[in-house]
Amino acid sequence: MHGGVVQTAADLSFELVATAEGAEIYIQDHGKDSDASRFDGKLTVLNGAEKSEVSLKPAGANKLEAKGVKLVKGTKVVALITTNSKKTVTVRFTVK
Repeated sequence: MHGGVVQTAADLSFELVATAEGAEIYIQDHGKDSDASRFDGKLTVLNGAEKSEVSLKPAGANKLEAKGVKLVKGTKVVALITTNSKKTVTVRFTVK
């Protein structure tokens, strides 16, 4: 939908999109946008032997944002996303 990599976990769809500032994750529940203010978490980014972690914060509508990471082809990303009910969802991506 936004040109990123899509994965499904816990009955939700997560789309990871690389941006100039970092990364965005869009969340949908059965095709409908989920309220991102109900979520937060962190991204762990693996570029070869280089590992970095950055926080995910709500950025309006159904979008979480992580600034300060670089995503290139082949980058592996693990998103730990926590709901406001404290349930944690792990989503794994490989940037294409």
